[in-house]
Amino acid sequence: MFSAFFTLMQYEIKITLRLAYSWLTPLLFFVIVVSLFPFAVGPDPILLLKIAPGILWVSALLAILISIDHLFRDDAQTGYLDLLLLSPHPLSLLMLSKIFAHWLTHCLPLIIISPLLGFLLHLPANEEYALVMSLLLGTPVLILLGAIGAALVVGIRSHGLLLPILIMPLYVPVLIFGTGALMAASLNQPINGYLAIMAVLLLLSLAFAPFLTGMALRIGVNQ
Repeated sequence: MFSAFFTLMQYEIKITLRLAYSWLTPLLFFVIVVSLFPFAVGPDPILLLKIAPGILWVSALLAILISIDHLFRDDAQTGYLDLLLLSPHPLSLLMLSKIFAHWLTHCLPLIIISPLLGFLLHLPANEEYALVMSLLLGTPVLILLGAIGAALVVGIRSHGLLLPILIMPLYVPVLIFGTGALMAASLNQPINGYLAIMAVLLLLSLAFAPFLTGMALRIGVNQ
């Protein structure tokens, strides 16, 4: 099973890296949206510092939302998804492998570049640390929860805004505690409580989301 897990993960990473638009689009969207805010609200460092947590987290959330739409859609069109459903290996394990590969190729670049964008918004070192740690804990939760919604609508050709409507309410707790960690860091307060809650959300998502994604995928394919 673990051999299948790593084999599928390597395959997903190779395919994604070959299709540059797949992982570059969310990254460029994240950079462009964050970079436009100083032009929109002005170069005042105090104002930018106040709104930086919301800017960074909402931009990251929207960038991930863009990438989630492609999680299963291309596989469904090529028939690769049917092979995964017919695999003798546990479907939840295969979904976890696919989701983890998606996080590595789409979310990790966002996290790596986020300190540079934080510097653009005049974030001090302690807030940069809070930003990176909250993104490390929060982005996997966003991908795991988003995979459930993407699996449900995989059989619908023109789902439009159905996917965001399904999964955006699930993203609210992550957004609250992610921005809360940055706001606490800006006030020189401890952020361990926020990070601990996000770690709990991550563990719960790891425990249930792959299984629910597999169930949703069987439902979505049959639509």
